[in-house]
Amino acid sequence: MSDARILVVDDEPDITALVAYHLARAGYQVKTAGTGPEALATAAAEPPDLVVLDLMLPGLSGHEVLAELRRRDETRDVGVILLTARREEVDRIKGLSEGADDYLTKPFSPDELVLRVKAVLRRLHAPALAGGQLLKVGRITVDRSALTVSVDGAPVELTPIEYRLLLLLLERRGRVQSRPHLLESVWQAQPDIQTRTVDMHVKRLRTKLGDAGEIIETVRGFGYRVREPDGREKGR
Repeated sequence: MSDARILVVDDEPDITALVAYHLARAGYQVKTAGTGPEALATAAAEPPDLVVLDLMLPGLSGHEVLAELRRRDETRDVGVILLTARREEVDRIKGLSEGADDYLTKPFSPDELVLRVKAVLRRLHAPALAGGQLLKVGRITVDRSALTVSVDGAPVELTPIEYRLLLLLLERRGRVQSRPHLLESVWQAQPDIQTRTVDMHVKRLRTKLGDAGEIIETVRGFGYRVREPDGREKGR
C-alpha cells in the first residue's frame, strides 16, 4: 500500500523531517505534527492509515494520543507505531497493551522504520474476509454468518461467550487485548464479572481449539493477543 497516508508525530523537528523524508521516498503520503493536540486534530481532519507516534510529546503524551485514537470511531483501526527513547520492556508492553501495533526505540534506522510501516500496513489491510463471511487465521476458520468455528475443517463447539471472545481476538490479531477491554467488549462489563473470568474462558477456548489454540498468547500482566500465523509475533 505505497500510497497509504502516514501521520508522523514527534516534537523533534530533525526526527520528524528524517522520518517523513524516508516514508515519502517509499511512496507514502506523509503529514506531520509536533504536539499531541495537533496530532489528534490532523487525524480527525483526514484519518491516516498509520501513525508514527512519539511517546514524549507536549500537550498530550503519546499514550494519551493513542488512547484517544482508539476511542474515536474514525481512527480506531489505524495502525500505530510508537517511537520512544525509553528502552524498558514495561514501556514497550504498556504501549502494545494500549493498542499500538509496533514499537521502535530511539535511535532507530529509518530503513527499519519503513519496513515496520510496510509490515503493519500489510497486516492491517490483508483481506480478513474470504468466501463472504469467512475469517481464517492460521488453522482456525470462523463463519460469521453461521456463527460457527472450525479447525482444519473440523467443527468446534463453542459457547456464545467463547465465540465472541475468539472472534474479537482474531479480528484484532497482533494487538494485545487487555482483560478490562475484553470484559467490556465480550461481557459488556457486567458488574458481577471479574477479570479472572477472562482467564478461565481463554483456558477453555484453547482446550477446545487444541493445538491451533496456541496462537492465543498470554501477555503477562496485561491480557491476550493472537499471534500472526507466520510467527512474526513472538510469545512471552
